[in-house]
Amino acid sequence: MKLFKILLSVILVSTSLATFSTTVKAETIDYHAQAETRKSLPVETNSIENWPQGPAIGAEGAILMEVNTGTILYAKNIHEKLYPASTTKILTALIAAENSSMDEEVYYSNEAVTSINWREDSNMGIKPESVISMEQSLYGLMVQSANEAGNAIAEHISGSTEEFVNLMNERAKELGCENSHFVTTNGLFDEEHYTTPYDLALIACEYFKNDTLCKIANTSTYTIPPSSTQPDELILHTKNKLVLGGTYGYDYLVGSKTGYTSEARQTLVSCAQKDGMKLVCVIMKEETPNQFTDTIELFDYGFNNFKAVNVSSVDDRYQVGNNTFFKTNTDIFGSSEPILSIDEDDYIILPADADYADTESSMTYDTENADEAALVHYTYNGTDVGTASIRLSSNSSAFAFEEETAAPAENASENAEAPAVAETESGEMKDITTEAPADADAESTSEESVIFVNVKNVVLAILGIAVLLIILLFVRSAITDYTKAKHRKEIMKRRRSRRDDEINFDRYDDGPEL
Repeated sequence: MKLFKILLSVILVSTSLATFSTTVKAETIDYHAQAETRKSLPVETNSIENWPQGPAIGAEGAILMEVNTGTILYAKNIHEKLYPASTTKILTALIAAENSSMDEEVYYSNEAVTSINWREDSNMGIKPESVISMEQSLYGLMVQSANEAGNAIAEHISGSTEEFVNLMNERAKELGCENSHFVTTNGLFDEEHYTTPYDLALIACEYFKNDTLCKIANTSTYTIPPSSTQPDELILHTKNKLVLGGTYGYDYLVGSKTGYTSEARQTLVSCAQKDGMKLVCVIMKEETPNQFTDTIELFDYGFNNFKAVNVSSVDDRYQVGNNTFFKTNTDIFGSSEPILSIDEDDYIILPADADYADTESSMTYDTENADEAALVHYTYNGTDVGTASIRLSSNSSAFAFEEETAAPAENASENAEAPAVAETESGEMKDITTEAPADADAESTSEESVIFVNVKNVVLAILGIAVLLIILLFVRSAITDYTKAKHRKEIMKRRRSRRDDEINFDRYDDGPEL
């Protein structure tokens, strides 16, 4: 009977273990099955008219954004709140770079080091009370994904991790993040620690504008040598297979950061640059190794289906600096330049088979930069594709006034959508586009009356005239004074002559009578 009970117990335990193993295996299979199901989720950008169709991927949320224009090339659940895991460290590193120098010494307190789980959490094995530089700490944070580095950096910048987390949330809002809330410096799971693909892309765009941070995020191995406060050599290795030399090494990679927790699943934030475009890709809630393949597929989709268009080189609408916007071909005071011009570095992102003429635009004058007179916002089939700045010229001595005239009828169709620009009495510019009459004679023409004023020359002319007037007034005053003085002398002479005559008369009048 005893033997039977023992055998029964062994059978029950074996069955339980087998069931547990099967359950674990089933759960693993379920994750991949869920990812496969997510491929059928809609891609929002695929609904844009004439927009290149993006690939179906297994990530819950994903975005492909151009760094400098903010153009969204690919969007899938980009505003869904998801767990970022260690991609959180992109924000931690960004704030560190903005608030410290690379050679500052970072002290690793006992709290910073021991507050993480050394067996389960990613770390670089640094001992409490060690001191290394901020640069070495950032390599530990981004290459090894060391959680204790995030805590030590936070204490160094803000005095405590709690205060640093407040700074993280403030900085995220400044960057335009509206659906994010951060609780930790390193992304360890917390239900209240979340962001969205869109918000994470905004943070990443700012991060990858920093050359030092780009270099750190594209490093596969890094060694921290021993020092007086840190006796061990720390050799850091990345788990990111997207960097060069990795299984999925991408030739155009600028930098990348991985992340994983059982709740977040695989996350990956990357940046790549090619053909004048700098793209950020965010993958959230995916299964390994698809976070890497998804990223490569999206980068290839972006580079193969879109192009960067330099606005100043193709503009035929606002035509800053040419014959219909602040004209420069005639100047009654000599050579002159336009005071405004489109920034030569500004570009927009368009589908590869689209033209600049396919875009729509609007101009606003509410800008934060002092040297910007206006901003031109471009859209393509209702989608934002970038902004161009109209800036003050470096030699802004010329100003032009243009009378509003009708365009020649033969060019009416070409210029129908091209707004003219004039200055209002209040000093603001506004569009004054006019349409040619429908029955206009095709051969009719009109002459433009254009007057150009070179401000510098005008000011010099005014000063010259003022000096001349002053000289004339001085000469006139001198002549007047001289004339008055001469007149007074003549009057005094006549008076003296008259007195002398009176004296002589009296002398003869008082003599004896004969």
